[in-house]
Amino acid sequence: MEQKRLQIEIEGLVQGVGFRPFVAQLATRLGLTGTVLNDGRGVVIAAQGEPVILDLFLVALQHESPPLARIERLQSTALSLFPEESSFAILASSGDGDKVAAIAPDAHLCDDCLAELLDPHDRRYHYPFINCTNCGPRLSIITGIPYDRARTTMAAFPLCPACAVEYRDPGSRRYHAQPIACPKCGPHLSLLSFAGIPLVGDPLAEAIALLQAGKIVAIKGLGGYHLAVDAENDEAVARLRRRKRRDEKPLALMVTSLARAHALAQISPAEARLLTSVERPIVLLSAKDHPTLSPGIAPRNRYLGIMLPYTPLHYLLLALGGFSALVMTSGNHSDAPIAADDAQALDELGSIADAFLLHNRRIHTRIDDSIVRVLADKPLLLRRARGYVPRTVALPISSPSILALGGELKNTLCLTRNDHAYLSQHLGDLGNLESCAGHVAMSAHLQSLLELHPAVVAHDLHPDYQTTRLADSLPGVQRIGVQHHHAHLASCLAENGQSGPALGVIFDGLGYGADGTIWGGEFLLGDLRDFRRVGYFTPIRMPGGDLATREPWRMALAYLHQTYGRDYPRLPFLQEIARRDEQLIVTMIEKRINAPLSSSCGRLFDAVAALLGLRNRVNYEGQAAIELEMVAAIGDYPPYPFTLDGVADAIVFEPRAMIQAIVADFVAGIPVAEISARFHATLVAVIGEICARVRAETGINTIALSGGVFQNCLLTEAVIADLKRADFIVLTHSLVPPNDGGLSLGQAAVAAARLQNPGETTLY
Repeated sequence: MEQKRLQIEIEGLVQGVGFRPFVAQLATRLGLTGTVLNDGRGVVIAAQGEPVILDLFLVALQHESPPLARIERLQSTALSLFPEESSFAILASSGDGDKVAAIAPDAHLCDDCLAELLDPHDRRYHYPFINCTNCGPRLSIITGIPYDRARTTMAAFPLCPACAVEYRDPGSRRYHAQPIACPKCGPHLSLLSFAGIPLVGDPLAEAIALLQAGKIVAIKGLGGYHLAVDAENDEAVARLRRRKRRDEKPLALMVTSLARAHALAQISPAEARLLTSVERPIVLLSAKDHPTLSPGIAPRNRYLGIMLPYTPLHYLLLALGGFSALVMTSGNHSDAPIAADDAQALDELGSIADAFLLHNRRIHTRIDDSIVRVLADKPLLLRRARGYVPRTVALPISSPSILALGGELKNTLCLTRNDHAYLSQHLGDLGNLESCAGHVAMSAHLQSLLELHPAVVAHDLHPDYQTTRLADSLPGVQRIGVQHHHAHLASCLAENGQSGPALGVIFDGLGYGADGTIWGGEFLLGDLRDFRRVGYFTPIRMPGGDLATREPWRMALAYLHQTYGRDYPRLPFLQEIARRDEQLIVTMIEKRINAPLSSSCGRLFDAVAALLGLRNRVNYEGQAAIELEMVAAIGDYPPYPFTLDGVADAIVFEPRAMIQAIVADFVAGIPVAEISARFHATLVAVIGEICARVRAETGINTIALSGGVFQNCLLTEAVIADLKRADFIVLTHSLVPPNDGGLSLGQAAVAAARLQNPGETTLY
């Protein structure tokens, strides 16, 4: 009977996801002989058998692969027959070739392992580190590729005889599962006091007892520590906020099941799919009234951040403790990176936690929980981390390897190979030494894993960003500076597989503009390589510079002064401000002292929130804008009047007429909910009018929405609907955040385009 032998090379997310065992089991079932191994690029298969069976094999590889696998490229070539071969085998990994294999994200506990975890007759009953080829730690424990146990932090735990048998058994779900473990040979829990002193008793049972007693427990998870308390204990929640210095920012909840999540929030089918997805992110959901949940979880916010358990330890804590919900917030002080090292955690969290539930499996790469919300029926990542990283994003163009360093806030970095972008997890705000050190360490780790040493570095134009200084300090590299809002536009284009041209509507808090002022309410006509500023918000003074982002009353006063001069109405928000401070701000504006110009849409949101008495000072980034969205009435409301001026080939939104109307409504006693709704409607109308004018002049019909302001569901969904009614093609984010977490992808895309066409300039 005719025989044929193929070499099949597969690239994508095929290491660390049970792909080799799947291949071996499939080939054996079909009666094929051959081998499978990991190499630096992915998986290499040699398969021999009847041609028709090999065709079935190729189809099954793509349609029956393990749940965590993702094939990006499959190529087969003919080989010479190997007559003496009689079986199909998994071979040791090869380190040959360029290391381009995708690294698997950490994966939530699968249903099979969960059943074993809760089965009193199973040898892994209540074992907090149960896993198989379909679940368990991946990125957080990998130290190198190809992905094998020796290149993970599980190398410290030699397999016991029983686990070794499972590991070598082709019929086992743990066949070549690298993190395989059991109570005899794997990691174990321990419980320490806040001072690091071991506590007596069963660690899990004692930790549950502490949580039930209202204590704060720092829990070591997959990619770092959580700080946990009983979500129904008001006093415990308040104590956690006080110690963590997190006054009002919402706290994430972990609940036992989707049914329990339904009891706390309104959940659409799309949101339910996210909650139960393999990524297991925190999902922002519209909260229901719940009599027992602490009101301190999400003050002045209509949404709850809810996730389901994703490690066996989480399931055990919730099930054995009988908790309705646990607060599971990042183990850090505000603005610091999540703690992952045990000694660091004890040092940094000892002033917050009453006890530490930890384990002896080392975390090699720290990684936060991802945060997602559904916007316009699509998932929108607000923080891209566990479960999503390090999946690649395909770039529209290929280029030499580029390292993009991201921005200052919500930092990520990006490393490219050809037309694939490897984004890091959320690394935090680079305002402290720990975050900067984490950024440098992650850059080195990614480069080491992928064996990439890029000679091109892309960075923001802001001269005072840590990333700009880092770029300047790197020897022997080509540096490409990318304007902040152009990077936002390019990020949206790139994740949608487009190169442009498009009109980018880029609204955020701030970014260093090409003219040296602070931008943030921008209409940019451009592509991946270049852009032209064709519209913006009227610039206004930001009294105190960065201090104005933390004290929205300053922006409210600036808009009052811009609109009315010194005869501005004395609205109630000014009663909280000392008259001397008020006069000082007016003087700073008029004399242009420490009051840089800004076109920021985010600062306009802040100003309106303060004008309406919602928020004079903020405790976390974007709080005033979020609360303005939260109070808005739902329904169709007319926009306020506004003016669009033509200034030097650009369209400028002049908000004074809108501010006057808002003030008049507020003084007349119109409900704040209605005023907020009309303010949002005004921005929708401004965007629609400017996009229409630009299309009439240029013929460009594609709109890209990016920037942190487009995390606002009320605004974004209304803008998308309005633009689509006008027959625009609207591009939005889904794979990467619209906020500064997506900047590194945009920087990489711009740098790639400029390398492809050096010196070329496009005018639209």
